[in-house]
Amino acid sequence: MDTTTNESTAQAAYDRISDTEQHLRRHGPALSNLFDAFDAPSDFDALCDLHGIFGNQHPDAKMIKSALQEIETFLAKQTSQAADAAARDRGLEASGALRWHGARISELHARFSNVD
Repeated sequence: MDTTTNESTAQAAYDRISDTEQHLRRHGPALSNLFDAFDAPSDFDALCDLHGIFGNQHPDAKMIKSALQEIETFLAKQTSQAADAAARDRGLEASGALRWHGARISELHARFSNVD
């Protein structure tokens, strides 16, 4: 029974890392554009860090969790006024993008909640 539990735990760990990597490969460019629209170089750096982490043979779950937390915090801090300004200045549907990316990053981050 312990073997099954360990295999399930290992599979869950693999799945959350793999799902995060797939999400960022697919939606990273749009997230990068959002960081650019809000002039957020440190959060762009967190996104770059994530891509670097996934380049390792065994990605570090703690580092992924930390980078996701940083990105999630940034997205949550943005105001409607800042989103309106980004929409006006850049022609970007910033409000919707903030909500969508915020929800997805939050979901991914929550999957790392038991990582110490």
